[in-house]
Order: sequence, then structure tokens, then C-alpha cells
Amino acid sequence: MTDILDDLAWRGLIAQSTDLDALRASLAEGPVTAYCGFDPTAPSLHVGNLVPLFTLARFQQAGNRAIGLVGGATGLIGDPGGRSTERALNPVEVVAEWVAKIRVQVERFLDLSDEARGVMVSNLDWTAELSAIDFLRDVGKHFPVNRMLARDVVATRLAGEGLSYTEFSYQLLQSNDYAELYRRYGCTLQLGGSDQWGNITAGVDYIRRVEGAHVHALTVPLITKADGTKFGKTAGGAVWLNPEMTSPYAFYQFWLNADDRDIVKFLKIYSFRSREEIEELEKAVAERPFAREAQRALAEEFTTLLHGADELAKVVAASKALFGQGSLEELDAATLGAALAEVPLAKVAAVGLPYVDLMAESGLVESKSAARRAVKEGGAYLNNVKITDEAFVPSAGDLLQGRFMVLRRGKKSIGGVEVG
Repeated sequence: MTDILDDLAWRGLIAQSTDLDALRASLAEGPVTAYCGFDPTAPSLHVGNLVPLFTLARFQQAGNRAIGLVGGATGLIGDPGGRSTERALNPVEVVAEWVAKIRVQVERFLDLSDEARGVMVSNLDWTAELSAIDFLRDVGKHFPVNRMLARDVVATRLAGEGLSYTEFSYQLLQSNDYAELYRRYGCTLQLGGSDQWGNITAGVDYIRRVEGAHVHALTVPLITKADGTKFGKTAGGAVWLNPEMTSPYAFYQFWLNADDRDIVKFLKIYSFRSREEIEELEKAVAERPFAREAQRALAEEFTTLLHGADELAKVVAASKALFGQGSLEELDAATLGAALAEVPLAKVAAVGLPYVDLMAESGLVESKSAARRAVKEGGAYLNNVKITDEAFVPSAGDLLQGRFMVLRRGKKSIGGVEVG
């Protein structure tokens, strides 16, 4: 079981560790129980949240037990990490709703068929029953304030907008989670993002103080993109796991459009392919970048993992049909609408506008005269049918699913029209 650490190192997934040699020795003795926590700061996780979750899944696949934790309690408080101002507290009902949604998302990546393989928990299960007096006596007693004040995030906040006692106490709650999981499940490894290092090591120290046990911490790096932009962000915002927030089509396209400079890194993080398979794809990127084999491999694998094979088939069909390689008529309204939401789109009240007006209205071309030129040059299409008449006016019979039309200029520029 020790090769999991070598695999993580090759994938670039080890940022910090309390003691890799000690962890390697623990893994050699037999399965360890590892956990990673996810707070409900939104109704969905996004792809950046998945780096530690995929790492937890890799530990599980290597024969260890995985615990996925959702922050039913910590989500009510808010982690000050990564923020310059106080986090707004969400209503209890909203947090509970988000916990339920995130729990389902985490469960998708773990094998929970047997408690010996994996379990899901909420830290509200043990935190809700704690009185303030018990919490201060049994937990707070073991946290030196001078050490807490020395944390970078605390020092930064105190030098700026300040920090409430609520957020200051977050570290105690997370440390208590680790201790509870140690007591209940024998958990000896906490995983998290590198921005969580202070909170995680505080839990390691807390367990040493109250239980006399030595446990482990391991963090994964924050992911950056080669072009300097924030990972997991698009022009429309974060790439969410919830299909209502990021459609399966947009999710697929995000990975398909990944920069050649980033795709091998993304494969190492988000693919469960073997090292040999990834190295073959890396070779393809170098030798045949135009084929985008690595991007397609990750897009298909990840979309299937998150949304299922049926949804993947729909988005692949849509991707091909938009560019004239399949039937637009066979796409369902949801998939077609999601696909057109990712391209220049004109929204009109009713049919009746000339084709060149629609081209300009969508933003696919800069003007009506540019649209006329596209028609003259033979590069204008409606629903993959070439338009040869500059005066052509689409009718209700041209609507796909009674609402949409697909515009195309040349082979690669796509736009759309939504009526109604």
C-alpha cells in the first residue's frame, strides 16, 4: 500500500505533509483511514474542490478506508482562510439544504458500499450536542491563543478588516472533527488543500494532546493554469458539479478546450488512468496537438464519472452536430439549449427577422454587411444547411425543438437563436 504516495508524488499532488516517512510506514502496516471535509459555502462543489476529493478516492482505491465529511456545523461558522473580510453567515435552513446537495456529490466519487471501505458523515452529528461550556473546557483548553494568532490568515485579517471570535474558533471545530473521527473510526490521516494546512496541523496537535496519539496530515497544492488565470473559472463563472449550475455540455467543453500546457497536469489530477496511459496521452499532446486526444480523453472520462454515460453521449452528439457532423434534429431541448448557451446567442420574440439580421444580432458577425459577405462567400449556414440567398427569412419550420436555430459561419464559428 505504500505505492500510493509515489503515485501522488508523480501526479504532483503532495504539497505538505507532517511526515511522509511516518505515513509511509503506517501505510505499510495495513490500511489507514483517511478523511477530507467539504463545507457548504455554495449549493454545489466546483472542480477546484475536487483535488483533495480525488486524492481521497485514490487512497481508497489503494485499499484504505475513506471518510467524506460535509460541514453541517462548520458551514454555519465559516472558515476565515482565503478571505480578507468576514464571511456572511447563511441561514440554518440554507446550510442544511446545501449540505444535502454536497453530500450527494461527494458520494459519487467514493465507494460507500461497505463501511469498511468508506463512510459519509456530517460534523453536525457530534457538534450539535456540545454545550458552550463543554466545548470551551474540553476543546478550547488545548489551544494556545498565541499559536492561533501566529497563523498567517489570522495575522492578515487582524492587520486589516479584523476577525470575529466566530471565525477565529473555526480552527477548534475542525480540530475537534479530526479527533472525533479518530475516536469513532480510527482515522489517522486528514487530507485537504494547502490553504488548510494550519487548521489540519492544529488537529494533529490536538489529538496528540488529548489522545496521546500521532496522526498524519497531507495537503494537495492549489491548482494554477499556465496562462495565469484562475483554475476552474470560465467567462460565465466557476465550473460547478451541479448540472443546473454548469450544464454537462459546458462541463465537457471546459476540459475539451483545456490549454495544451495544462492538460497533462489535469489528467494527472482528475483522471484515474494509469501512469502509462497518461504518458501516452502526453506524447500525443507533443506530437499531435491538433487532435486534442488528451483533452478529449479527460473530457469523456470526467463527464461520464460526474454525469453518466448517457449524458456524455448527448453532449458528444451535440458537439458534433453543431459543426455539421450529426443531426441537430435528434438533440433534445435541454442539451441543445445548454450547447447554445455557450456560443453567441440572439434572443428574439418571434420568427420573422432576416437571416443576416440574426447573424448580426447573435454577435456571430460584427454587422449585417459581414453576414451578407458570409452568404456570398458560401460560408453561412442555418441548422447546418447552407444559405445562398441574402434575403432569406427563417420561418417557424426552421425552429429546432420549437425554439432554437443554429447559425454557423464557416467551419468553426457557431452562434444561435432562441425564440420566445
